[in-house]
Amino acid sequence: WREIQDAAAEAQDTSDACRFTSFVAYEWSGMPGGDNIHRNVIFRNERTQALPTSYIETPTAEGLWDALERECLARGDDCDALAIPHNSNVSGGLIWPTAHPDGTPIARGDAVRRASLEPLVEITQHKGDSECRANESDELCGYEKLPWARMEDSATPWRWKDAPRTSYVREALGEGLVQQARLGVNPFHFGLIGSTDTHLGAPGHVDEDDHVGHAAGIVSSRFEIPPMPDQPHFNPGGLAVLWAEENSREALFAAMRRREVYATSGPRIAVRFFAGGDYPEDLCASGGFAARGYAGGVPMGGTLSKKEIHGSLSLAVWALADAGVAGHAGTPLQRLQIVKLWLEDGAAREQVFDVAGDPANGADVDMASCTPRGAGFDQLCTVWRDPDFDPAAPALWYARVVENPSCRWQSYVCLRARVDCAAGAPEGLEACCDPSISKTLQERAWTSPIWYEPGAP
Repeated sequence: WREIQDAAAEAQDTSDACRFTSFVAYEWSGMPGGDNIHRNVIFRNERTQALPTSYIETPTAEGLWDALERECLARGDDCDALAIPHNSNVSGGLIWPTAHPDGTPIARGDAVRRASLEPLVEITQHKGDSECRANESDELCGYEKLPWARMEDSATPWRWKDAPRTSYVREALGEGLVQQARLGVNPFHFGLIGSTDTHLGAPGHVDEDDHVGHAAGIVSSRFEIPPMPDQPHFNPGGLAVLWAEENSREALFAAMRRREVYATSGPRIAVRFFAGGDYPEDLCASGGFAARGYAGGVPMGGTLSKKEIHGSLSLAVWALADAGVAGHAGTPLQRLQIVKLWLEDGAAREQVFDVAGDPANGADVDMASCTPRGAGFDQLCTVWRDPDFDPAAPALWYARVVENPSCRWQSYVCLRARVDCAAGAPEGLEACCDPSISKTLQERAWTSPIWYEPGAP
């Protein structure tokens, strides 16, 4: 633990240049009964717990929160920390419970503590996407879904199995609205980030055409890269993006605390998202998009009240495509979407709106070279007014930015290996010819939600 803290201090650029910012952190690796309830614990500065909290001695999330409060937050010496759940998709539904182990419902104090200590969640990473359950009404929810509902099952032969309720972020966001109506506090009031969760110490290594595997687990590239460098249902992982005043620990940690963050599945897509009472229709063309966004409302991660919107609500979203680098072109954007969740008759409802771009642009991929084809957009921007906004109903909205189709990582592997499925896949490359594994994908970004609470101060 001392070595980890020393390494973080050595990596930290304390000059005014702020070239690189490091955090002291550890992973609390809870796995009750094979269900993943892992948390990444990040400290705001060099003041930390004397030792990390271990799942072996502290086998519940509540125990972890107790330890963080007792051994850090309550010390009175500027120690601060937050915990970030990940892989809810393989948690067996245990990562966001609304009742204690004895069956009693969570109380207001439980909700306050969870919202304070866990302001963020990973929506995507190496072990799959956790945004939403695959369904017919939102075809993009089929993105990077694992065939297991429990982490332990990843070590068994593939078998598709439905995950229990609240295994996905969108389900938890909806449940948060329900619990807020009951408790007056939303326990699942979290911003969205992406991460890799690989064991390579290279968190920016997320390009589909250069995936070298997880470096742990059943397939490991720690010592050598096998023909298929990873389990084919896994992926290179995503990125966390923070809007902060500068690249310093204090500013970045504050951005995480206020949830002004977003996730990408890997591309460097830039996104801004605001909500307010009455953004002008020409906001995208008039300049000063971000400045006017802040002045007229709240950014991603924020909360609006009835008095701030004066009876109407508008959402402003802007996205810029990843421009790529030399030898690695970016992929154009296809569309912007708004995902809305609201409370109606005591239950959470949801709807997805296409608000900019063209979902039927005909873009595809030349599989002989993995070259994307078709028209797209370098950037997309719009001001959208919710046609069904009800000033009396709690709600939230988040933006989803979707690229044109591109090759998934294993397609690059198979292309380089010149696999001919008609002749049969070579040993170790059987996934190249497995029709259940998608050969393409649509990379994306997800903003943190913006909440509307009619009774908020």
